[in-house]
Amino acid sequence: MTTSDRMVASATFAADAAFLLTDQHRDPLAGQGRVPARPPQLGPIAVLPHASAFFTEAVIAGGAEIGELSPETRGLVWLSEQRADELDEILQTHPGIGWVQLPWAGVDGFATVLARFADGSGPLFTSAKGAYSEPVAEHAVALTQAVLRELAPKARVDRWAPVRTGLSLYGRHVVIVGAGGIATEIIRLLQPYRVRITVVRRSAGSMPGADRTVTTRELHAVLPEAEVLILAAAATDETRALIAARELALLPPTAALVNIARGSLVDQDALAEALREKRLLGAGLDVTTPEPLPAEHALWSQARCLITSHSADTPEMTAPLLARRITENVRAFLGDRRFVGIVDPASGY
Repeated sequence: MTTSDRMVASATFAADAAFLLTDQHRDPLAGQGRVPARPPQLGPIAVLPHASAFFTEAVIAGGAEIGELSPETRGLVWLSEQRADELDEILQTHPGIGWVQLPWAGVDGFATVLARFADGSGPLFTSAKGAYSEPVAEHAVALTQAVLRELAPKARVDRWAPVRTGLSLYGRHVVIVGAGGIATEIIRLLQPYRVRITVVRRSAGSMPGADRTVTTRELHAVLPEAEVLILAAAATDETRALIAARELALLPPTAALVNIARGSLVDQDALAEALREKRLLGAGLDVTTPEPLPAEHALWSQARCLITSHSADTPEMTAPLLARRITENVRAFLGDRRFVGIVDPASGY
């Protein structure tokens, strides 16, 4: 069983145990679907590679009847993040499938599949992007405060510190890389702290709640001003090692780095060196590459690096959100064709 499969199994167990708080988080994109340029043809929906009862019920709640994979299948709800080769084979042998719902917000695990349909010739892909914004943004703010307050190094010692240290989040300059749903929610959560926010995004344009918005071409210009750097961008070829040795050198030595996006955005060896040389206040990482991060990796030995093992959005948090996204998109497939979380295969998110 893959890591992704274990996550789905854990979520199903949680649902069966009846301790999922189905109304705990909201999906900020719910009800904001749009009609794709080529709406998929109607037909039976299959749930693969494992049809757990919890997510099967989400499909049924959307008004669909679930069928076995066949030449008549037109919709596919895919519940594994790691079995891209299997999904690719299914799409090749069943070209009639016109809509595929992917399980998580990030779709980098399906990069090879999406690349094959970059010309727009393939099925409509939707994901859970945006759905998990609240729990992930909450974790980002928690990591930010933990790094600024130096909780990681303080928790590692077994004696009373002789000097009181730590920085407050109030009034700081926060640079957020990324302009999606998670970034939007981070901005909302940061409002009480009276911070100054700069958003770095792929394309030009303002963002509600941000004091300034710049493109990635200006990243180097804003890094020297960043007291907190939060990474919330999608994992693509363009964002790989976006924060490497050069970028880390531009940050002030009192800056906090937080990554709740994907591990590939950071050159982890360069980050370990910067922490070892005390060129950063600290780092809070929920994501790494690879995952799990090997026990011998240098980041584990850095007292000012807090690693939370991709727990920003636990199965108990994401399962209800994914179920509601599935239900909404099944209704779109059968009805008004207004899908939420449409993926652009050419851009990879």
